Amino acid sequence: MAFAAVSNAFAGGLLTNTNQNAAFVRNFAQEGKIDITSIYANPAGGAFLENGWHLSLNNQTAFQRRNIETTFPLFQLNYENPNITHRFEGKATAPTVPSITVSYNKDKWSLSGHFAISGGGGKCEFDKGLGSFEAAYSGVLYQMAPNILPEGVQFQGYTLNSYMKGKSYHFGLQLGGTYKFTNNVAGFVGVRGLYATSNYNGAVNPIVSTNVGKVPLNNYGIDLNCDQTAFGVAIILGVDWKINDKWNVSAKYESPTRLNLKNKSEIIVVEDLVKEKAADILSQFEDGKKVREDVPALLALGVQYSPIEKVRLNAAYHQFFDKVSTKFLNKEELIDHNTHEFLLGAEYDICKLITISGSWQNTRYGMDDEFMNDLSFNLSNNMVGGGVRINATNRLSIDLGYMCTFYQDREVTTQTAAGPKTDVFSRKNHTFGVGFNIDL
Repeated sequence: MAFAAVSNAFAGGLLTNTNQNAAFVRNFAQEGKIDITSIYANPAGGAFLENGWHLSLNNQTAFQRRNIETTFPLFQLNYENPNITHRFEGKATAPTVPSITVSYNKDKWSLSGHFAISGGGGKCEFDKGLGSFEAAYSGVLYQMAPNILPEGVQFQGYTLNSYMKGKSYHFGLQLGGTYKFTNNVAGFVGVRGLYATSNYNGAVNPIVSTNVGKVPLNNYGIDLNCDQTAFGVAIILGVDWKINDKWNVSAKYESPTRLNLKNKSEIIVVEDLVKEKAADILSQFEDGKKVREDVPALLALGVQYSPIEKVRLNAAYHQFFDKVSTKFLNKEELIDHNTHEFLLGAEYDICKLITISGSWQNTRYGMDDEFMNDLSFNLSNNMVGGGVRINATNRLSIDLGYMCTFYQDREVTTQTAAGPKTDVFSRKNHTFGVGFNIDL
């Protein structure tokens, strides 16, 4: 989907945020844990909480840079930047990403609710536009400028007043219940309702340089403003096996969430040649059109081992079933394999008051080169995080965490009539989290 920058500013699959709270930020491998903060990752484990009410309030703040270096022969005609390689910098921010988890336990039964931003959670802006737009426009202007300029006026180059920005939020409300079949085994059944809302706003206004000065081509620009909304539901099943005081294992499956994003758009494109060249880019924003962008199914497995009372070691595995998740223009066919994530974490109780933790995650996406473009790209990565839990009282604990992501740059070359266009995609990401956990 356009601007995956804001739909995946955190950890997880193509359209899923797996970091739902500050406890994740300091220890990614939440699946094998039994805690109010692990209700999202291991909902069945909530059955083993003590009787009564449990509440977790969290906020995260994320900062991301998404940069693309595009090399294209016709960029040398840009009189403000005549290099064939242009750098397009996107700034994605999510200053406030809240979540709330609540659970009520009574003997063998537990009811829980979890509200969070399951995808997106921020906004992204490319204040100089995107390379795909400039590449298309440079070809259009080079082709048609000599024919539309007055006699004796010679085309010498171009520049673009261009920007693109977007914001996206997937609000998820998860409700469900657990039951302890035995003292060691519990199961969970629940649903998550997902409301998706996005906005994309951008413009491209060309100016050509001629032998008599600069000429704005007001009739050859593009102005875009598009709102998208959709609602979908996922079924969630979970199981937790508390083998003994040292070992705990869990599994969770989430069904796909069908999202048909309906466009409410205003697109102004005057010149037919511009419409033709930009058709592929703009087709997903047409007014009234429904854009299919399902959230993929997820299988999550986790284990926790406690060699001694004060130490807990965690491992988890995620698989997002991207290849069978329907996307706009059947882009799922351009995915070579599903997304895989491998997670490790460790916690140590320094004393009754302080617990420290650290973790690592490896994410491997499976998109082929044709899937990648500057409107939508994800990069395989390694992520590290850590933090502390402060046990302020017997009923109140505070989670503080920080994580950063190390992405693998990716180079993609596309053949065009004007020559090869090469994009080098890169990202940087930092996230901070704070959470308050209360036993009522």
